[in-house]
Amino acid sequence: MFKHLREEIDGIMARDPAARSRLEVALCYPGLHALLLHRVARRCRDAGWHLAARLVSQVARALTGIEIHPGATIGRRFFIDHGMGVVIGETAEIGDDVMLYHGVTLGGTSLAPGKRHPTLGNGVIVGAGAKILGAITVGEGARIGANAVVVADVASGTAMVGIPARPVTPRDRTDSGAFLPYGTPCGDTPDPVARALSGLLDRITALQARVAELEAGRLSPSPPSSPDIVMARNGGIREAQGDTR
Repeated sequence: MFKHLREEIDGIMARDPAARSRLEVALCYPGLHALLLHRVARRCRDAGWHLAARLVSQVARALTGIEIHPGATIGRRFFIDHGMGVVIGETAEIGDDVMLYHGVTLGGTSLAPGKRHPTLGNGVIVGAGAKILGAITVGEGARIGANAVVVADVASGTAMVGIPARPVTPRDRTDSGAFLPYGTPCGDTPDPVARALSGLLDRITALQARVAELEAGRLSPSPPSSPDIVMARNGGIREAQGDTR
């Protein structure tokens, strides 16, 4: 149950520049304490001691502010940074090297028995306040931005932001696989809503310019060249003049 403790601590130190020593992490990081107590609760649940498992998870919640259901499946080197307000549901599945920030919810959207909570692949980062809801899958290496609301599957390596969450692609993809604090692309990453509005404004500007040219007579329609149109127009003139020939 605790055989990978050193590995868990090393994983935290690799992803938190504020961690100065293994002893500090072991004594002062609520994410690690919640994870260790979850291992105990999971062992109790697997042994059929469901009430004991829930009691252990309640103790962890009271001590750390992190609520992990004993039924959740969590991989190795899992790190909850800060941690307050994190909720992980019963059927959630979390891979290796996953990182969550405070306020994250891995919640269910159904009361039916069976799989109700998300599955997070290896290396996923979920930013502060993000909500991942339903029996959906977040692919390996995906990044969920702060306060995003995810209700559909996420492809591997994709960064998601917004409500509802939409994929964004940084203009510079050279560092797309690098660690991304809070799971939120910053800097030169285009906002999908701003990009759509910018395209709409460009289209409106082009249409306004064309209307101005038409009003100025710069784009007059070409004279008809079809003989049928000319004959029909001449016939109409004769009829208006009373020509009965």
